[in-house]
Amino acid sequence: MADSAAHILILDDDPDVAYAAQMLLRRHHGKISVLHDPAGLPALLQAAAPDLVLLDLNFTPGRTDGAEGLATLELLRRQPGAPAVIALTAYADVPLAVEALKRGASDFITKPWDNARLLAAVETALARQERRIDSPPANAATDALMGESAAMRAVKRMIASVGPTAANVLVLGENGVGKELVARAIHLASQRAAGVFLPVDMGTLPEATFESELFGHRKGSFTDAKADRAGRFQAARGGTLFLDEIGNLGLAAQAKLLTALERREVTPLGADRAETIDVRIVSATNLDEASLFDPAVFRTDLLFRLNTIVIRVPPLRERREDIPALLHHYLAHYSRQYQRPVRALNAAALQVLQAHAWIGNVRALRHACERAVILCAGEEYLAEDFGLNLDSGSMPAGAEPAEALGLRGAPDELKLHVLERDAIEAALAQSKGNISHTARLLGVSRAALYRKLGKHGI
Repeated sequence: MADSAAHILILDDDPDVAYAAQMLLRRHHGKISVLHDPAGLPALLQAAAPDLVLLDLNFTPGRTDGAEGLATLELLRRQPGAPAVIALTAYADVPLAVEALKRGASDFITKPWDNARLLAAVETALARQERRIDSPPANAATDALMGESAAMRAVKRMIASVGPTAANVLVLGENGVGKELVARAIHLASQRAAGVFLPVDMGTLPEATFESELFGHRKGSFTDAKADRAGRFQAARGGTLFLDEIGNLGLAAQAKLLTALERREVTPLGADRAETIDVRIVSATNLDEASLFDPAVFRTDLLFRLNTIVIRVPPLRERREDIPALLHHYLAHYSRQYQRPVRALNAAALQVLQAHAWIGNVRALRHACERAVILCAGEEYLAEDFGLNLDSGSMPAGAEPAEALGLRGAPDELKLHVLERDAIEAALAQSKGNISHTARLLGVSRAALYRKLGKHGI
């Protein structure tokens, strides 16, 4: 069962369509809002900003150009802490879908939809929303990659070198280091920067729908295929296709992906003719290289197709000198977002934060900053405001004990929160950071696990 904390807005002028989506989603998510007219959107955003919007692209009867929906999408993307957006259209129009993706939509769904497909899209969008790095728009390819440590300067140099080429790139790194941000920077530095950057979470693609999702399908090719649908390769034409969590793809699906990359063409399900593809491939995984080169885990021939260039993104513990700048950025960002006063960071707390293990890397630091901004009641931020598991291993040499820093034990009502976090950290350690394995150990979906990682700042 998905985490019910997310707030989803359905914005569609057709009451029947909106009701059908509401009935489907309410079984999995607790808070669902419905609007039939974009005119009511500003008031709703002011009252309770959603985490995800299902957005129809046409509201006036007879219109099919999507202009109304695209204008609404622009409004949503300008909001502080902008929600994820899934575009809905009754017309399987690839150029319109691509335009929505270019303007910031995370996915698109054609109506009438397949329920499993819609649920999967919602789960993926919410998971990606949790992982999203809240950075201002970049003025250059690497502007959003914060940090001037030697390790991050090396990453930026690699991006500047490989970005303008057509080479496939494999981004390696632990959870939360910012692999998608690196992939976006590669896209912005490329000759395809004006095209779409389309991320696909490969770990969430069901094996039964893998080909349909990536290669598309024709009407009537299988049960519930009620209209032609473009796959991700077609939707990303002229741009960059980011294959996230590529290491979690099964061997059978790996073989199909390899064939498409070798032939530079895909055949939609139900079609009798192949379609050429025009995309640059950037992929990413949190698997270690020993696992990647294990043929029982990952096909060697596919790996060689993907890793023309390898960029290794360092974990936060290997670039601790970047932590003060990251803290300043995110504390200022969330102070603006939540309209809280700007506070200084206690010097002793900074020592603790710089020495902390940061298992979840930058993503964990970001969520810790959000928590601190919301909960801090004093004149400056103390270490306790960041909600970390602080122990002797997290303290720098010569630092004061936790009690001297004003830390307090968690009240009774937060003990379950602590137990859940400890269980997640133990499962991550046991599975060596592999998200799919961790989710199976904990008995939750990958999307739910991502939200829990965000909630706990892991």
